[in-house]
Amino acid sequence: MDKKEVLERCQAEGVRFLRLTFTDIDGIIKNVEIPESQFEKALDGQIMFDGSSIEGFTRIEESDMLLKPDPDTFAVYPWDTPHGKVGRLVCDVYNTDDTPFAGCPRLTLKRTVAKARELGFTMMAGPEAEFFLFRVDADGRPNHRTHDAGGYFDLTPVDLGEDARRDIVEALEAMGFEVEAAHHEVAPGQHEIDFKYADALTTADRIVTFKFVVKKVARDHGLHATFMPKPMFGQAGSGMHTHQSLFDRQGRNVFFDPQGPWQLSAVARAYIAGILEHARAFVAVTNPLVNSYKRLVPGYEAPINVAWSEKNRSPLVRVPARRGVGTRCEVRVPDPSCNPYLAFTVMLAAGLDGIKRGLECGEPVNRNIFEMSEREKRRLKIKQLPASLAEALDNLERDPVLEEALGSHIFSNFIRNKREEWHRYISMVHAWEHEQYMLAY
Repeated sequence: MDKKEVLERCQAEGVRFLRLTFTDIDGIIKNVEIPESQFEKALDGQIMFDGSSIEGFTRIEESDMLLKPDPDTFAVYPWDTPHGKVGRLVCDVYNTDDTPFAGCPRLTLKRTVAKARELGFTMMAGPEAEFFLFRVDADGRPNHRTHDAGGYFDLTPVDLGEDARRDIVEALEAMGFEVEAAHHEVAPGQHEIDFKYADALTTADRIVTFKFVVKKVARDHGLHATFMPKPMFGQAGSGMHTHQSLFDRQGRNVFFDPQGPWQLSAVARAYIAGILEHARAFVAVTNPLVNSYKRLVPGYEAPINVAWSEKNRSPLVRVPARRGVGTRCEVRVPDPSCNPYLAFTVMLAAGLDGIKRGLECGEPVNRNIFEMSEREKRRLKIKQLPASLAEALDNLERDPVLEEALGSHIFSNFIRNKREEWHRYISMVHAWEHEQYMLAY
């Protein structure tokens, strides 16, 4: 689409307001809403906002920034408001001199996508983002009670989120998503909605939109949706397994080689090797919360083992059985709290590094790693992911490939933000400590 087409659609569909959306470094969606009189100005990239108010963006002395919308992201929200329909455009953030802002997560992904394109590749990504639905109190604040006691693939009356899920699916489809499946997940109150893969930038845009729609529709049903990785002790956490592949300029999946080992090309094997090589560092970005590492613990089928398999789901990377155009690797570690632009950046950079260096992923581990002894894992050289955000940040700081991919601005601000988060966490006294120590000591 271009500016003219967006304006024509706004007029045809009665759009009275436009939300110009972007994310901060932490992946929190932000927006500037403008009335119809400002649509042309917005599409010319002339809407300014105060960047000093956004976490990790810029200093107060140089706060003015520009929003430059991507016309291809135009969509109309499928619910009416008393003031007319509202449209949405995803934006890149620029400096006032029209240069790209180094702290814009979307532009960061674009840079890495461009590097892949120089090598002849386009990254395709398909996420499986899980979330929980909780009840709210009289003031609309979420509590710790889920809305159901359902389990994997359960139906009504156990699954009380069925209507909410259907409304989410309808809203997503109205905004151009091709939804492939929706179902209850393994934990009470946990759900998953899968939509069709696309190129990395389009998919990252859709994840941000998906999160907003899920939260909005849940609220309409009197529920609170959360993408917190581990909201409930003793239950499975929420992941965002990400299926990835590379396509060439002719639209062919370069991961497939009918003559290669496991029918995987040398490119696919090197990409997987790069993922495994950098996983212990990039988890700081794909799993960015203190809470993320409470999901990545033994006993809940969490992908804590740095290995790959074509047979089972216990390693960090799985290669699904499908071949041909559907050949892909599933990176099972990310969780839905991540900033998708930065998460895709570091995973793609890791895979490309494997390709550039000609790495080999080695033999698949087709046995259940969860049942292996520590001695056996050492013999097979299977490493484990960091046990905490602090450890993950230590690894990230030592990874020059990921530092280059993120750029110095995002790299330094991200690490500073997350170090502060970790220090706040370890300085708190938690209920578990009271229960464990108050009487004993």
